Amino acid sequence: MGKYVDGFVLVVPKGKEAEYQKMAEMGRDSWMKHGALQYFECKGDDLKGQEMGDEKSRAFPEMAGANDDENVWFSFIVFNSKEHRDEVNKKVMAEMDEEYSEQTDFEMPNDMKKMAYGGFEVAVEA
Repeated sequence: MGKYVDGFVLVVPKGKEAEYQKMAEMGRDSWMKHGALQYFECKGDDLKGQEMGDEKSRAFPEMAGANDDENVWFSFIVFNSKEHRDEVNKKVMAEMDEEYSEQTDFEMPNDMKKMAYGGFEVAVEA
């Protein structure tokens, strides 16, 4: 069985990127502690789209509905398998529920309505 990846595209308001990165580092620590193989949070840098002959691909900001005051992040977590992902995520979510259950003023630093998530079976790997 091949590896499995959870992928995310997130929109983070400019000015909240340090706050998001701090939250992402806490997430990294939790996912890695509970068995994820790799964890990446990637801040958008070159998001103009790509020329492909006579065509041009969509740019991430357009796809995610980001405006000029927001930046797009691409994030992914690597697991051994979908079953491994489910086991790790269950532990991470239990830990997060415990940590954040007493915080009534916690606010996500990203726009959840502009976030996309999915699980991906690795088909090609180097």
